[in-house]
Amino acid sequence: MRTQLSNTPVRYRPDVETVEPDEPETARKIAETMVSICEKTFADSGHAIRSVHAKSHGLLSARFEVLDGLPPELAQGLFAKPGEYEAVIRLSTTPGDLLHDSVSTPRGMALKVMNVGGPRLPGSFASRSQDFVMVNGKEFNSPSGKAFLKNLKLLAATTDRMEGVKEMVSKAFKTVEGGLEKLGKQSAVLKTMGGNPETHILGDSFFAQLPLRYGEHIAKIAVVPASDNLKALTGTKVDTSEDPDILRHAADEFFKAETAVWDLQAQLCTDLEAMPVEGVEAWDEEKSPFVTVARITAVPQEGWSEELSRQVDDGMHFSPWNGLAAHQPLGAIMRLRQLAYERSAAFRSERNATPVTEPLKCPFG
Repeated sequence: MRTQLSNTPVRYRPDVETVEPDEPETARKIAETMVSICEKTFADSGHAIRSVHAKSHGLLSARFEVLDGLPPELAQGLFAKPGEYEAVIRLSTTPGDLLHDSVSTPRGMALKVMNVGGPRLPGSFASRSQDFVMVNGKEFNSPSGKAFLKNLKLLAATTDRMEGVKEMVSKAFKTVEGGLEKLGKQSAVLKTMGGNPETHILGDSFFAQLPLRYGEHIAKIAVVPASDNLKALTGTKVDTSEDPDILRHAADEFFKAETAVWDLQAQLCTDLEAMPVEGVEAWDEEKSPFVTVARITAVPQEGWSEELSRQVDDGMHFSPWNGLAAHQPLGAIMRLRQLAYERSAAFRSERNATPVTEPLKCPFG
């Protein structure tokens, strides 16, 4: 059945973006700060990990299906024609150090769709992947590039330090955040600082937060639970007090026997004033709802292992700038992070025994 949109989507034009003159300098400082986080953790462990989203909780092979019967405004780019692709999913939490799961921070989902055709983004890996990078919140936690840099410097200053203090702070912030949510409110800042609810990661919905080009249009992307077994885990509490890797173990236990299905959804920009490309706020879903354009299926499998970590955590790079020109990331925060993604991946590739490459199939070893 075709989805009917009530508002006409905005057509993409290059001038929807406003590039500030000092962006190259800000991008350089962001990249340097990201690499400094990598250097800290590498100095302690002798192993290079990501500057953010360092700890993985699920490393999955999946099938990605573009749905048939999409209306023209949604049948764009990767989604222009129905089809099936192999994909990799990486579930993570945001810090750049490997913390006990009782420090409850926002979760991430990185999705790599393999062997897609079409013109590539400049600087994109030479293979044929399309990456989507998402977290379990609708709004980016920094309103500007300079604010993002300031927050990153704070993160860098506390990386690989004071884990006990982080656990105590997280406990306090979870209490405050829980009270806010009972009142129907949320705080992205509290969640980032350790106040994310202690729930099963497979019940979360994930949002790209920032816009990208959607062929002839502009959109934000989300991945939400579709199968009943995932929906049943939404909001389900997990006890993080004893097991430092409970999120990983919970995901691994699920995939011993269960199949997971997610919907990938697109929210089209229908009003540039109400849905500015350079903004970080969530877009009004009454003006433009999220609409399912693809389905992701992960069958029973090993959900995490040291070998999978070598292949995916060490051997793969996920970046919104690794993809099709039809899905160019948009807005200042997206532009400013491009160099940081490249430098962080290069740091890991140069220092670990497993070079960063692009997979061509699943299983990806």
